[in-house]
Amino acid sequence: MKSRATVIILAMAAVLMCNVTRVGASQPDRKKSKTGSNHRIALVLGGGGAKGAAHAGALKVIEEAGIQPDIIVGTSIGSIVGGLYSCGYRASDLQQMFQSQQWLSLLSDRRDEFRKKFLARDSDSTLYVLGFPVKHKASKKHHKAVGAVRGNNIVELLDSMLDVSPMGYDSVKVWKRFRCVAYDAREHQEYVFDHGSLVTAMRASMAIPGAFKPVRMDSLQLFDGGLINNLPCDVARAMGADIIIAIDLTQNHHEDDDERPSLRETLGIGGLLNWAVERPDLKKYKVNVADCDVYINPDLKGYGAGSFKPDAISDMIKRGEKAARKQMKELRKIGR
Repeated sequence: MKSRATVIILAMAAVLMCNVTRVGASQPDRKKSKTGSNHRIALVLGGGGAKGAAHAGALKVIEEAGIQPDIIVGTSIGSIVGGLYSCGYRASDLQQMFQSQQWLSLLSDRRDEFRKKFLARDSDSTLYVLGFPVKHKASKKHHKAVGAVRGNNIVELLDSMLDVSPMGYDSVKVWKRFRCVAYDAREHQEYVFDHGSLVTAMRASMAIPGAFKPVRMDSLQLFDGGLINNLPCDVARAMGADIIIAIDLTQNHHEDDDERPSLRETLGIGGLLNWAVERPDLKKYKVNVADCDVYINPDLKGYGAGSFKPDAISDMIKRGEKAARKQMKELRKIGR
């Protein structure tokens, strides 16, 4: 039987298959870039799990170009990076965050004090195996749902980071410039956060099916936004963006429809995974990629949503920076 950690990482990688397919070998035609003067500049950050480390590298270059985005929109890991960036964290802070955190523990609610114990229970009667939660005591608080992890560790981290954010966390100011995307599994549609708790919004946007429990809000059952809109340039346009700088973590991959049924059988995690494999977001993704003014697509081949090892994180940060530097001429025009 696979370990809890392995199941979580495999689930993450499987669901975020929707982040590893880019249509066509060539990039779509871009519009001529405008200068930043008198234009609203948007930063759009795509999803991709651990590959989000590349965002930190790309943002370093964007900052060097003198760009201060008026609008920030993100999906999944892009929502976490974007939300923190909206609160004043800079590329160097985000790089340190990616390199210093025990990501497996953060994303699995692993309890360090139970790490060396095969079986343990806490005061809430949650059962842990080698520190990973495997069964919660039934209660009104804990609903049955796809995914086993509540995301307590990542929520606590984000809460603490907002408490000491460089600009101070002001919900009204943040929502004037920031949006993030989640997927409502009940209505099978996109949900865009534009108010409320920033931590809840970020947590919902990265609720990977099969790994995390959804975030429930009234009648909504919210999962990872990558299931429906992984590069939400359209959301930025709706907010009034004139210029869009998009960082897309998606990698080239040639689809083979004949292999998809066997892939679904291999995953075997349920309807939401089938939804992800069928790629209902594909048409929207094509339009969004074509609509951005500066497109940054780091070469992250060989890495996946679960590549949280320190060496991998460091390399992906460098690759994000390298990809952004290729666009430096266009970025400097915008940053004037």
